[in-house]
Amino acid sequence: MPKVLLIEDEEMLARIVMDSLETRGFEMLHASDGEAGWALFNSENPDMIVMDVMMPGMDGFTLTEKIRQSDKDTPIIFLTARSQTSDVVNGFEMGGNDYLRKPFSMDELVVRIKSLMNRQKGAAAAATGDAETEIVTIGSYIFNYTKQVLICNNHSAFLSHREAEILKRLYEKRNQVLERKSVLLDLWGDDTFFNARSMDVFITKLRRYLKEDPDVKIVNIRGVGYKLIC
Repeated sequence: MPKVLLIEDEEMLARIVMDSLETRGFEMLHASDGEAGWALFNSENPDMIVMDVMMPGMDGFTLTEKIRQSDKDTPIIFLTARSQTSDVVNGFEMGGNDYLRKPFSMDELVVRIKSLMNRQKGAAAAATGDAETEIVTIGSYIFNYTKQVLICNNHSAFLSHREAEILKRLYEKRNQVLERKSVLLDLWGDDTFFNARSMDVFITKLRRYLKEDPDVKIVNIRGVGYKLIC
């Protein structure tokens, strides 16, 4: 039974989320603030973390940064009432994997949780030899999609779930145009401006990862999408 740590200070919302996920087969843990969440994370080793951003004491971004110092893999979903793109961008940069804006539907939360958990299972299976590992070369880089690793000159960069998914799609359409809308619908569920700005952040991060090889570029195709040149 997957173990989910919910860190949420709104008592009513926390109870709704707890009850809803428990009826769907998840084992639930709850903390009402960042400090309590940090303690439960260390003692219970959850499979997934769902946390609010604005909390008393230690906020969600600070807690995520602290978790990522020792754990790069456990998926983290933010629950946020914030509407500013910069806030969501900050969350991804701290190490979050996904976010939901309040109010949200429980069905959508469940879909996001299962998607991230399935991705983690695939990576774990590949690491133990239980699944075929997908490895490709991009210029001077080796991209291991299953393990979400990009290697160049013995230096490894560990990608987030969405970074790996976007790079995979860029590679599959290399030297052709990858339409922004198709990626947004596939990975985010809609192509709103808010999500499009989030995708731009991931593209910028991928460019940083690929900067060691000047022959590899991700270029903007204005109004349409992106093209990986390699």
